[in-house]
Amino acid sequence: MASAAAPSPLPVATLSAPRAVAAAAPHALGFPRRLKPSTGVAPRCSLRVVASSSKVDPVEERAPVAPLAGFPVPAGASPPGPSLEPQPQVSTGTWKWRGYNIRYQQAGTSGPALVLIHGFGANSDHWRKNVPVLAMANRVYAIDLIGYGYSDKPNPRELGENFYTFETWGEQLNTFCAEVVKSEAFFICNSIGGVVGLQAAVMEPQKCKGIVLLDISLRMLHIKKQPWFGKPFIKSFQSLLRNTIVGKLFFNAVATPESVKNILCQCYHDTSAVTDELVQIILQPGLDPGAVDVFLEFICYSGGPLPEELLPLMKCPVLVAWGEKDPWEPVELGRAYASFDTVEDFVVLPDVGHCPQDEAPELLNPLVQSFVERHS
Repeated sequence: MASAAAPSPLPVATLSAPRAVAAAAPHALGFPRRLKPSTGVAPRCSLRVVASSSKVDPVEERAPVAPLAGFPVPAGASPPGPSLEPQPQVSTGTWKWRGYNIRYQQAGTSGPALVLIHGFGANSDHWRKNVPVLAMANRVYAIDLIGYGYSDKPNPRELGENFYTFETWGEQLNTFCAEVVKSEAFFICNSIGGVVGLQAAVMEPQKCKGIVLLDISLRMLHIKKQPWFGKPFIKSFQSLLRNTIVGKLFFNAVATPESVKNILCQCYHDTSAVTDELVQIILQPGLDPGAVDVFLEFICYSGGPLPEELLPLMKCPVLVAWGEKDPWEPVELGRAYASFDTVEDFVVLPDVGHCPQDEAPELLNPLVQSFVERHS
């Protein structure tokens, strides 16, 4: 798809000192940001709301999404047929990249390739409700970005500055497609994983057939989005976390079952989805040696690309889906991305929080499958 000129940038975050401290904590293993929503700009692409009979009625009208054979349907919807095929088995593998062990999961033996990219503090297990379902019609891979999950966590202080960046993860993703997937692929991304997917597609456009962005990180603490008077405070706070005991104390306070559960209950609108299994999925690899250094390195990372800088450069179709009740990345701000010519659709998921793939797989899986079928 042809590149488009960038529309007006997303609103700049004007943060007072207390709000900046709260905002500095990242998503899955930190305290949420609560920024005042903005209306953004009028969308150019179609905007629709996925219907869900178990949730409140959507405020915007659209034609209902037809269920796909072999995929879960929301409660109250028509069943997909007399019987469902068994879901493919999910296997776990290790891939060597730059000498580091990278963990990934795989299912499915035929069809288009999908690579699923997690958000901050998460890992490929966060896609456990999606991989086997999508693998019924596709070859599906879910990867642990270096520094997260059960992939290696090299110490950034020993590697020099600027290792844990979107450029590094973009290179990792593209090399993974070349050496493991061995074909072009669709990127399905949540939160900061969306910036990773966009960066990879900019670096090597031939690798990416299309991108689905789920509640992509707005990166409101990016240095470009701070007022001049807030920048020194942000840098001082980041230096305090990275270079003193304060950072490790902060991490230790967050990396407990109780804290992780409380944080997830804030980011999931349906808190019944925050199970003990989910808490362990997020927490366990975060206790590995080196995890604290990666954690602090990323929350002190306020440079790199912004989604609104990468989206106009896309050569592939882009679908943006957003949880209507996301408290960290408000949908009112996310709607600004609908104005890009490279975004073919903006879908609002009613009564869903920041992680639609885990909270509402019955809505997301058919949406992803429909997008893949349109562009295969």
